[in-house]
Amino acid sequence: MDASAVTLAIVAARFNEDVTSRLLAGAVEAARRLGVARHEVHWVPGSFELPLAAKALAESGRFDAVVCLGAVIRHETDHYLHIATQAAAGVMRAQMDTGVPCAFGVLTCDTEAQARARAGTQRNVGADAAEAAVEMAVLLRHLKGL
Repeated sequence: MDASAVTLAIVAARFNEDVTSRLLAGAVEAARRLGVARHEVHWVPGSFELPLAAKALAESGRFDAVVCLGAVIRHETDHYLHIATQAAAGVMRAQMDTGVPCAFGVLTCDTEAQARARAGTQRNVGADAAEAAVEMAVLLRHLKGL
C-alpha cells in the first residue's frame, strides 16, 4: 500500500488521557510506518466531541482521512453507553456526509485495565484505526483515479 500521498488528521479525546495518549502514540507510529505524507494531531475534550471535529477536518479539504481516538469506560453508571453510542454514530455520519474516511478508534470498555490493554504495545486500537483510515484513503484515491 502506497500511503506516500496520504494526509491524515488524528483527533484525540483528552478525557481518559492516560489511555488516549497511548492510542495517539500507536496512531502516530502507524502513520510513520505506513509512510503517510503528513499527519496533524488535534485534541478535543472527550469522545462526544470527536464527531464534530472529525467532520470539520474532513470538510476542510486538507486531509484524505481522519482518525478518531477516545476511551469510554463504564464505571458506575450507564452514561458511558450514551457517549459511546453517539460518538460511533457521529463518526460514521461524518464520514458518510463528507466522503472522507473517519476511523473509529474509540475504546468502549468495562474497566480501565481493559482500556490500557487495548492501548498497549502488543495491541493498540489507535494503530488499528490509523491503518484502517490510511487503507480507505488509498482505496478511495484508487477508485477516483488519483
